[in-house]
Amino acid sequence: MNLKQLEAFVEVAESESFSKAAKKLFLTQPTVSAHISSLEKELDVRVFVRNTKEVALSEEGQKLYRYARQILDLTDEIREEFGRERENDKKCIVIAASTIPSQYLLPEILAKFNEKYPGEQLKLSEMDSAQVAEQVAAGKADIGFTGTVLEKKHCQYIPFYKDHLVIITPDLPKYRELQKREEEIFWIQDEKMIMREEGSGTRKEAEKQLRHLGIRTERLNIIASIANQETIKKSVMQGMGISILSSLAAKDEVEEGQMLAFPIPQADEGRDINLVYNKNRTLSRSAERFINVVKSIYHIKK
Repeated sequence: MNLKQLEAFVEVAESESFSKAAKKLFLTQPTVSAHISSLEKELDVRVFVRNTKEVALSEEGQKLYRYARQILDLTDEIREEFGRERENDKKCIVIAASTIPSQYLLPEILAKFNEKYPGEQLKLSEMDSAQVAEQVAAGKADIGFTGTVLEKKHCQYIPFYKDHLVIITPDLPKYRELQKREEEIFWIQDEKMIMREEGSGTRKEAEKQLRHLGIRTERLNIIASIANQETIKKSVMQGMGISILSSLAAKDEVEEGQMLAFPIPQADEGRDINLVYNKNRTLSRSAERFINVVKSIYHIKK
């Protein structure tokens, strides 16, 4: 047996799904199944009880899980111990992030990373999602954070946070009345609309969700495209128009009664905020540590 087989086994055991395990390990489902089959053949046991609805550990699988989990945890400790860089070998981590993760998620991540690795250096630049992917693909940034997945060569995405978009309006009687119309937002086509700039992950996701409802961008009365979301919020509060932003960005103003927020119907679980890196470039130990801190904060299994 080998570590790849044990990793696949533990991931299937913990997620109770071959497809979920494959997604988390960035493997195909047949590859995960092959790892499990090889393990079962070598040990001459069935480690999972499978049916059409679920995957559960067999009695022998439960025994193996305890050993496998210990082996993987010990492997991580060995890698951490012997992969430690000398103080003068530390590399500044270059991070590119789009607006939402940069302003609302990264502050906690940076603080946790600094607490755990106080000697490490970080360089953070804020840009739109398209630019983030370009920086990572070109090797100009070690790690990126983006609210949309763009097909850039060698970019590997790890979703770690679910964000929701909301329609924001001034807190006026007209809009308070509209809030009573659940699951109906076609009225936005009659409103003046302020959108995020082209290339913004928020804008791309907003257009996608509206398209799903049958509302096309060209049917909207877009009066302005603005990069700065603080400017957008202030413009909405002044009555210039309505907009679509992340619920994270609108949270404080909505709670303070300065704006109203409308959920977008049929938006499911929201959009993924992703960590992205170049899978064809060797990450520095510092960058690997940073990614592991993100995983630990958001409980992403290895």
